[in-house]
Amino acid sequence: MNSVRLDKWLWAARFFKTRSQAKTAIDGGHVRLNGKRAKAAKEVKCGDALDIRRGWEDFTIQVEGLSERRRGAAEAAVLYRETEASVAKRERELQMRRAASWQMSYGRPSKRDRRRMEQFRKGLSRQGRRTRD
Repeated sequence: MNSVRLDKWLWAARFFKTRSQAKTAIDGGHVRLNGKRAKAAKEVKCGDALDIRRGWEDFTIQVEGLSERRRGAAEAAVLYRETEASVAKRERELQMRRAASWQMSYGRPSKRDRRRMEQFRKGLSRQGRRTRD
């Protein structure tokens, strides 16, 4: 086997759960083959570079093997090699997201907080009426 369809390879390498999800990501421009947008039927060969955006994560990988069948995660991991820069970037972004979510999560507003928010909203609407006069 010299080459495999891009959508089949992404599915077999376990980047997407279904081929239709892989095709949707490819059509949406979330997958680049050798730095260029590709179609789902484009053939992938060993040595090709892929840039994959999946949710919050960006992967930059080198194709190491080919497969048309989806197998276990250990066998799928042999099909590609992620670059060092990609791993470092994903870990940095993960830490930043964790730090931001920790700082922003105060839980549900209390009754007092809701009253203050409502007063704030009413104050803004009153200010809007005053400026029109």
